[in-house]
Amino acid sequence: MNAWLQAAAVLLTGAGLVSAAAAYRITRDARRALGVLLDFLTAAGLLRLAGDPAWDGILTAAAVIALRRLIGSGLALSRAAP
Repeated sequence: MNAWLQAAAVLLTGAGLVSAAAAYRITRDARRALGVLLDFLTAAGLLRLAGDPAWDGILTAAAVIALRRLIGSGLALSRAAP
């Protein structure tokens, strides 16, 4: 993997952690903070995939995206519940 892409993915992961903490501190809503974190982790996974398009990287990125969609759907359902 390209060193620049690896560094960008690590920085993006760190930015996701900081942004999720800030989102939780501002909104006091763990669901929103988790959504922010998962968006950043998805972006970092796609950056990693851009550097190494092997099948294991593709499967990992697909698993991260599927997990993001599943958790996002669960969060949306929990918001709709009374």
